[in-house]
Amino acid sequence: MLGALFRSPCRDCRLHHIGAIQQNNAERKGHVVALAGNPNTGKSTVFNALTGLNQHTGNWPGKTVSRAEGTFVYEGSTYTLVDLPGTYSLLSASSDEEIARDFILFGQPDCTVVVVDATSLERNLNLVLQVMEITNKVIVCVNLMDEARRKGIEVDIAQLSKGLGVPVVGTAARYGEGLGELARTITEVIDGRIETTPKLPAPPPAVKSAVDELVPKIQALLPGLRNARWIAYRLIEGDYRLRQALISGQFAALVRDERESLRTASQAERVVAG
Repeated sequence: MLGALFRSPCRDCRLHHIGAIQQNNAERKGHVVALAGNPNTGKSTVFNALTGLNQHTGNWPGKTVSRAEGTFVYEGSTYTLVDLPGTYSLLSASSDEEIARDFILFGQPDCTVVVVDATSLERNLNLVLQVMEITNKVIVCVNLMDEARRKGIEVDIAQLSKGLGVPVVGTAARYGEGLGELARTITEVIDGRIETTPKLPAPPPAVKSAVDELVPKIQALLPGLRNARWIAYRLIEGDYRLRQALISGQFAALVRDERESLRTASQAERVVAG
């Protein structure tokens, strides 16, 4: 049954813009930080507070969805903050979800900050878990702490961090609260001073067995692919676009582009260091 996932011609692949995403990232200066989150979590307020006037907007490659990115400097290092479209999941059911997913998976951000609403944590943590399935370089920004206090809601930041296995920072971005700690945490996650070990729910035995069977097939088909396990989960869930990209060979091209981008970036760093 699993073999059928690899046996149909590609009819409708929408991942052609990923190469442009990778090229844009390679051209950015400093570290790249993705900013994800549900709509109405104050994500744009966090973005504006960190970047100030050092930002510009445009459209995502091949899309009509607007893109904003900006820079901030902390401890002498420059960080490019990319504001991803607000989305409730990464299952690519919409253009916004597809853009957010592709950037986190293929854009090679050095860190991903997921902004959540302190007054609606349960609803927002679904996206957090999905991001942690793709990358372990995750920081959870619990925003709107002022609203939570006003409603009598207490958020145990330390306990939440312990339960998720990643750093959690409380903020009230509209007042600048917690932003210095967020910038420091971004720096320390990227440079390795803070280690992240995401704690994800264990899948049902049948799902785990299917994933374990698929992962080596995917790795053999696409040597060097990161997050093969995440790809396996999406295939089992019936992600049609991902399946077609895999079958058509576009994924193979994307993996080659990713390796080439990493090689070029490494060479550039050696030249600068020399």
